[in-house]
Amino acid sequence: MSASKRASQSEAGSASRTSRANRAVRIPGGLSVRLDVRALTVVVLLLLAALAASVVLIGTGDFPIAAGDVLRTLAGDGNAGQEFIINELRLPRVLVGLLVGASLGLGGALFQALSRNPLGSPDILGLGQGATAGALVVIVLLSGDATQVTLGALAGGLATGVAIYLLAWKRGVHGYRLVLVGIGMSAIMTAVNGYLMTKADLVDAARAVVWMTGSLSGRDWAQVWPLLALCAVLVPLVLANARGLRMMEMGDDVSYALGVRVERVRLLLMVAAVLLTAAATAAAGPVSFVALTAPQLARRLTRSPGPNLLPSLCMGAALLVAADWISQRVFGADQLPVGVVTGVLGGVYLLWLLVTERKAGRI
Repeated sequence: MSASKRASQSEAGSASRTSRANRAVRIPGGLSVRLDVRALTVVVLLLLAALAASVVLIGTGDFPIAAGDVLRTLAGDGNAGQEFIINELRLPRVLVGLLVGASLGLGGALFQALSRNPLGSPDILGLGQGATAGALVVIVLLSGDATQVTLGALAGGLATGVAIYLLAWKRGVHGYRLVLVGIGMSAIMTAVNGYLMTKADLVDAARAVVWMTGSLSGRDWAQVWPLLALCAVLVPLVLANARGLRMMEMGDDVSYALGVRVERVRLLLMVAAVLLTAAATAAAGPVSFVALTAPQLARRLTRSPGPNLLPSLCMGAALLVAADWISQRVFGADQLPVGVVTGVLGGVYLLWLLVTERKAGRI
């Protein structure tokens, strides 16, 4: 068989696999939408996994509740004791976990796509450290309450994001410069946080350390509603600009030629990513590695080169509730903050990734 014939058969096979994996769906108005069947399947499976883990997590604690009783209580058919435990104590914590994980997963996917770098996540770029600095200012210098700490963390994350964008701007913001500026900002914020900790008394220092670890303990409906409202606004906005983000992965010049307003889309999505990350950090503290690993895991499951925004969102939610279940099931309720578990899992994942890349000869 000639080389040209083999190449032709290979291209035909590739096109056939692509056509089987993607479907064009007609919608009213004469428009068509490309549907990635594998990505849609991954999203559905991740959603089911997140919901199943949530039900199990709600039933976990000092007073165990069977999954069937959890579902009946959520449907309004439980007894008074179960309704109080589930609706007032455990459900808000699980919802905060789902929303925080989803926000970090989506924010991490946005930063990695915009920087075109798998290390371009909020953990590396210093947004978590900036939010931590804002919270520490309130805890150490102002002795603020929980609401003020949340607002301080949100303000610190937003201020850090604005500073990174302005410092990285030079006739536009490009990925390499964004990552370098973010790493520098992360080092500065880490030093600021260390200084603030040296100025704290024993009680404030203990309170600050617990917050800095990242925890879902004690979360109630006051944290659920603001984060849910923010996600309800930002998630549709981000998904509506997914096409432009996908084109931007081909380079700014190609994107301009295809009609994408590159800097406008980049600024809009960066603002959305900063808001998602800052709000998640304000609600649960700087939960590490979820924003870094969720997009990469989602990409490996979907086998799609695009930004994988929706799969990353679902992966982040599933990862965080699973990590919270592990922290409670293995170490007992509230004995180990969820940020410790995600840090361990993220570190193991990074080691595995480095070994895999080294064996493949890419590093």
